[in-house]
Amino acid sequence: MNSKEIRKQFLDFFKNKSHQIVPSAPIVVKNDPTLMFTNAGMNQFKDYFLGNATPSNRRVADTQKCLRVSGKHNDLEDVGHDTYHHTMFEMLGNWSFGDYFKKEALEWAWELLTEVYKLPKERLYVSVFGGDPAENLELDHEAFEIWKTMVPEDRIIYGSKKDNFWEMGDTGPCGPCSEIHIDLRPQAEIDLKPGREEVNADHPQVIEIWNNVFIQYNRLANGSLENLPDKHVDTGMGFERLVRAIQNKQSNYDTDVFTGTIAYIEQKSGKKYGENEKVDIAMRVIADHIRAVAFAIADGQLPSNNKAGYVIRRILRRAVRYAYTFLDLKEPFFSTLIPLLAEQFDGVFPELIAQQDFVAKVILEEEISFLKTLETGLKKLEDIAVSESVKASKVIDGKTVFELYDTFGFPVDLTALIAREKGLGIDEAGFEVAMLEQKERSRNATAVETGDWITVKEIDQVQFVGYDDLQAYSEISKYREVKSKNKSLYQIVLERTPFYGESGGQVGDKGYLEANGEKVYIVDTQKENDLIVLIADKLPSDVNANFNCVVDASRRALVENNHSCTHLLHAALKQVLGTHVNQKGSLVNDEILRFDFSHFTKVSDEEIAQIEKIVNAKIRENIALNERRNVPIAEATKLGAMALFGEKYGEFVRVITFDPNYSVELCGGTHVAATGQIGLFKIVAESSVAAGVRRIEAYTSVKAEAYINEQIDTLAAVKELLKQPKDITKALESLLNEKSLLQKEVEQFRLQALQHTKNQLLTKVENQGELNLLIDQVSVHSAEELKTLAYELKAKVANLYLVLGAVIEGKPQLAVMIADELVAKHNLNAVNIVKDLAKEIQGGGGGQAFFATAGGKNAEGLAKAIEKAKALNLTANLS
Repeated sequence: MNSKEIRKQFLDFFKNKSHQIVPSAPIVVKNDPTLMFTNAGMNQFKDYFLGNATPSNRRVADTQKCLRVSGKHNDLEDVGHDTYHHTMFEMLGNWSFGDYFKKEALEWAWELLTEVYKLPKERLYVSVFGGDPAENLELDHEAFEIWKTMVPEDRIIYGSKKDNFWEMGDTGPCGPCSEIHIDLRPQAEIDLKPGREEVNADHPQVIEIWNNVFIQYNRLANGSLENLPDKHVDTGMGFERLVRAIQNKQSNYDTDVFTGTIAYIEQKSGKKYGENEKVDIAMRVIADHIRAVAFAIADGQLPSNNKAGYVIRRILRRAVRYAYTFLDLKEPFFSTLIPLLAEQFDGVFPELIAQQDFVAKVILEEEISFLKTLETGLKKLEDIAVSESVKASKVIDGKTVFELYDTFGFPVDLTALIAREKGLGIDEAGFEVAMLEQKERSRNATAVETGDWITVKEIDQVQFVGYDDLQAYSEISKYREVKSKNKSLYQIVLERTPFYGESGGQVGDKGYLEANGEKVYIVDTQKENDLIVLIADKLPSDVNANFNCVVDASRRALVENNHSCTHLLHAALKQVLGTHVNQKGSLVNDEILRFDFSHFTKVSDEEIAQIEKIVNAKIRENIALNERRNVPIAEATKLGAMALFGEKYGEFVRVITFDPNYSVELCGGTHVAATGQIGLFKIVAESSVAAGVRRIEAYTSVKAEAYINEQIDTLAAVKELLKQPKDITKALESLLNEKSLLQKEVEQFRLQALQHTKNQLLTKVENQGELNLLIDQVSVHSAEELKTLAYELKAKVANLYLVLGAVIEGKPQLAVMIADELVAKHNLNAVNIVKDLAKEIQGGGGGQAFFATAGGKNAEGLAKAIEKAKALNLTANLS
């Protein structure tokens, strides 16, 4: 059977068992803040298990696109190096939501594998949960007895809680599971060692293919378990592994899921798969990664420098780097795989074939961008690797890693990968520091491809009629296509336009052009020098038509409320703070007004209240707009109009006045006819932008009203929580005082606990000749407590060599303290030691020769770090 037939038979099998076949959920998670990507088949059914929703059918089955490259499930570094891990993979699954349970699930699994797929029974092993005394959980007798009717007892393996008890998270639905493994080794190897001894032992040819999870418990916050009222079945079978087993291949990549892709890569690269290990790894990486990148983009996640977008970018760049380095593919290549992939999944995941051109363009742009810097970056990395400092330390420092990231586009894990190939490590902690220090540095901008202007009608100048009219008839003067962020947009210039182009802090108008029954929506309006450019997501069918050009009036009105209010605010700031105040920038849209101004200190609450009072008074006065156009600049200056620094004014200017004794400014933006239209003004934030520049953010009109109502609702809720006190301020003060006293008590208890810990550690000091050794894992509440403990122990114990580990707020920490005498006499260095130990917790650190600390990501590795420290033969080193 080929892979399409195998997939179809799975779905048909469960359809015949009264299951509803449902489509795959997107690989990109949009409504679950706990996940960036779908990493298991059950993700889309999470609400059913949690009881938040009721399924329309209690039996369902599907094939689900999954991606495991971040968080708990991170297989990225294994992909390509072995033959059975993947970034994107398919999970075949069948579910029962309170319907059938263990008997049906296991019997059907066995029936499908052995009777439909004809897998040899003698090569299959099953596992059941063996129990856990600590949880007071017994062996899963029910599953065991069911399996006994189908499988010899010597093929039933008792699994640990780690392997055979599934949990959604720290709390929530959970239960035992029963896995099915297959032994694909040659018979000669099987004769030497039975397959049961290789199950869950990471043998590349003894692999799990199906897991049946029986959700029968609920994990409570206190860690205990309770029985669920409904019992559910959640199964997952790795499609790629199943195909490998059925087709009797030694690798997932030898199946028809991947052979077509690999054959294409062979053709393009001129290299043969199966003749060179590094070439093979590169081809497997590319064949795997194209699937992850393509489906993520098809599901709406574009590569970027943030969060999920960064994950996709680093997968893409990992593939391009392997192609470049090991397959000698120096030109864009990755995107050319999309048609092949789209055809392969046509009818299974139709979203890719429907968007294949778009997906390919996205990938191509990413390739071009990365390849431009890859060659230079690789050369630089080669030079770094052979530098004397790196050869001595075996570590590439964090600043260099950041430079490779920022200048050459190397994700930190890509640098780490290349470094590992050269026997080097990287200073991840130093990289993070460099990222924070230079977070304002500009990132490589997304390439913008701008076409040539195509002229429809020659004109001398665009006629702007938007001060007086929000609708006008006009012909198109010219247009051009702009490809930006992997999307084509069209820039259109009209002969006469009511659309205001973004400038002076005011955003551009939106609206539409209409002719011959066709509407083309304008998504933005920009200014290019004096040219007013409309941005549309498509081009009108007839560019020669006479168009009805209509501005979104309701949006424009909200923008004008905010813009006119910046003038009122500017004048009020000068009144309250002083005449030194000048506008340094602004943003005016339909949601908010943001006003930057020169001022050297924080604006106090009293000053903010005074500013608000002045502005709202001017609003209530309903001052009519006095607008004068084409005023000679000299005359405007005599009128006292404020000119903004950094703005270029022509010979003639436009003067906007709201009360000649209050606000007179030079301005090209649009405004309300009278201040009363603004309705209300409310400052919501005040902050520093840069030295000597402050920022005020405020709402007007309906947004201000909604904000105030929200504050009133919040105050009412607070009063309710405090049992409606007569004086809410006093009630809160009392509560905060009580909290402060309790915090002081907690600090005292922590100090006592720390002293107790110190006294306990003093009893564990071991004398080893010249030094006193103390290595242990402790419980502390902060990194500062860990440091205090180390220093106090150093003061108490002579010639101390100390290594302490702790998990603080879920993250592992290490501290190394060495007596000054030992440092001086034997040239010991705590920094080198802590960096070596920090590898076990996926971290890095630094400090001084006598004291150094490290933080990491992997708390589970802390015990290994402590054991590693104990294993160091220090006595031998000192001698």
